[in-house]
Amino acid sequence: MQVLITIIGLVFLAFIVSIPCGYLRQNYKKYSFMWFLLLHLPIPFIVLLRVKAGLDLRVIPLTVCGSVAGQIVGRIISNRRK
Repeated sequence: MQVLITIIGLVFLAFIVSIPCGYLRQNYKKYSFMWFLLLHLPIPFIVLLRVKAGLDLRVIPLTVCGSVAGQIVGRIISNRRK
């Protein structure tokens, strides 16, 4: 049960960390350097959290889904503010 709570927390943190990057990414030309940087910026943080939590590689697809969802939500928020 504890591992499940840890996995859910990690996916939620991946989601939360990716929202600002998705928001800011909308201000840059697609495939520019800053666009790629903001797309990949949360990854080292998420990997560090996964390693510190002692979770194995099977959790990576879940954290990627959380991160992609955060990027999408950030994009939606940015588009609605314009």
